[in-house]
Amino acid sequence: MKYSVNVKLRESGNVMPAFLEDLLLQAGDIVILEVDRGYDYGEIISDSQEVKEEDLKGVFKIIREATKEDFLQIKRNERKARGAVRIFERRVKQHKLDMKLVDAEYSFDRTKITFYFTAEERIDFRSLVRDLAKVFKTRIELRQIGVRDEAKILGGYGICGRPLCCATFLKTFNPVTVKFAKEQNLPMNPSKISGVCSRLMCCLGYEKKFYDTMLKIMPKVGDKIDLEDGKAKIVDVNFLTKIVRVEYEDGRIKKIDYNDKVKSGK
Repeated sequence: MKYSVNVKLRESGNVMPAFLEDLLLQAGDIVILEVDRGYDYGEIISDSQEVKEEDLKGVFKIIREATKEDFLQIKRNERKARGAVRIFERRVKQHKLDMKLVDAEYSFDRTKITFYFTAEERIDFRSLVRDLAKVFKTRIELRQIGVRDEAKILGGYGICGRPLCCATFLKTFNPVTVKFAKEQNLPMNPSKISGVCSRLMCCLGYEKKFYDTMLKIMPKVGDKIDLEDGKAKIVDVNFLTKIVRVEYEDGRIKKIDYNDKVKSGK
């Protein structure tokens, strides 16, 4: 019997499906995988699901749970990667390339080393790759990443005080727009709605479905409504409490619970 799980490759790698055969593994376990042209390691981040043989074409295979010896190998690779960072930075200066190194990672079997970098523009790094290949005697991959990916790799804490979502459980970056913040009545202050990556916080999208529903149910600011004690205009709406603040024609301000008895009018 074969099962499919999602695995996050290495510390900074992508999340991808992998399959295992009758192994008692679960989310959080570190495993060794058979990948293209070698072996690598990763962390299972999902529950397992039974799959058919025909659905496994091109899917990586989990060969075992990581052993004590495997963890020692991973630690050795991390030490070598730190040395590779220093060499990379010197070579970048020699080639006079405008790029900033974020991180370097060896695959488990050291058949490949990946350098993650940021740059304002596209970089022609072919000569640099050839140079690095002569130094490290292995496959070289240079991967240009964005500021969100940089935050994911480096980690940190958000303004909520918790570890960054992108560095813990998020698999992909979904689009986030200023419209999300406006719909949630948040202040249009970049320091309040932006993450450490200087982009709009990913968590603005977590409650979008809720606010989409409430926008259909609740009145909008500026709507005029008929109440038992007179006509009024909506001046503020709290979607979470369903409390609206209204202003009467005579200038009175009042907070009311919005319910089916409130009839919207033009």
